[in-house]
Amino acid sequence: MVEAVLIDLFSLPANLQNIQGLLRNMLETIDKCSSIPAPFVYVMCYQNQGSDKDSEQESLLPPLRDFQNLKKKLEVVCGLTAAGALYTIKQRLDEKDLSVIKVILPPLRKDLMKVYIYHLFTAVYQFEFEDLQVASDCENLQISEPQSEGQRLPTQDVALIQREIQMYLESLPSLKGELTILRSFLIPGEIFLHGFTTRTGGISYIPTLSSCNLFSSSKRRDPQVVVKENLRRLASVAGFNPEAFHRVKIDHANAVFIMGKTEPDSYDGIVTDQKGVTIAAPGADCIPVLFADPVRKVCGAAHSERSPSLQQEKQEAPYISCG
Repeated sequence: MVEAVLIDLFSLPANLQNIQGLLRNMLETIDKCSSIPAPFVYVMCYQNQGSDKDSEQESLLPPLRDFQNLKKKLEVVCGLTAAGALYTIKQRLDEKDLSVIKVILPPLRKDLMKVYIYHLFTAVYQFEFEDLQVASDCENLQISEPQSEGQRLPTQDVALIQREIQMYLESLPSLKGELTILRSFLIPGEIFLHGFTTRTGGISYIPTLSSCNLFSSSKRRDPQVVVKENLRRLASVAGFNPEAFHRVKIDHANAVFIMGKTEPDSYDGIVTDQKGVTIAAPGADCIPVLFADPVRKVCGAAHSERSPSLQQEKQEAPYISCG
């Protein structure tokens, strides 16, 4: 059952009068056709450079005053980029724990929207798409046909969207304060770059993952792009290369991956003597452990057995690399 409706008007300026009429027609359609009485409705619009976001949002509200059943469940979200507007809507959905979304949009924007959704959302969410129609009767709101393999976006368009998302996430302020790294006095810093991350300094806003989450899962609401941005910020402060960062692949077993040999499908320990490589092990309700041999210049990271005394979902990760 649909829990929220997203109307994508981003390709049209928010202050055009004809958009108000189009939006009224769309809301009448939702009111008539929706399988639930009043789903949450989000209208996604473009914010003109230099204009006031509140004034643009207000320009769309007059034709909506009559919809009493949607009055408390409708929000107009304007943004300079589609990534910014959609990410803001994602935050609203997550605040209400909504995951089944109907997207109503111009047919030409469907493939673009699917790329944004692929990167900004996870498998927790379910999306269905309908073509944007001016007519307000149910018969004219048609479900779009699936796209064939030959109709995918050009690679350069996908790359532009990825870059837009990356730039937007990089612009976000850190949550819960500055990024903090704890270090051990037992590990010689002149040989091993190492540290234990904490919860601060990232951009993850999901309460159980906030804010420096370094673990992505299809079963969670934190997408890979957010985790990647958290890692970028950590690498910038700590001084390692995020492209040479390797986590253990947890199985709660005793397999260990020695870098340079064949990588197992899953392992709870990782060891390396390669310079410039950073290895890490996440710790939620388990205890992560770092190993360092200053004589052989070998280091390791392990995800140890679960401790029943610790109850938290946050994925914190100690890391270490050979100098």
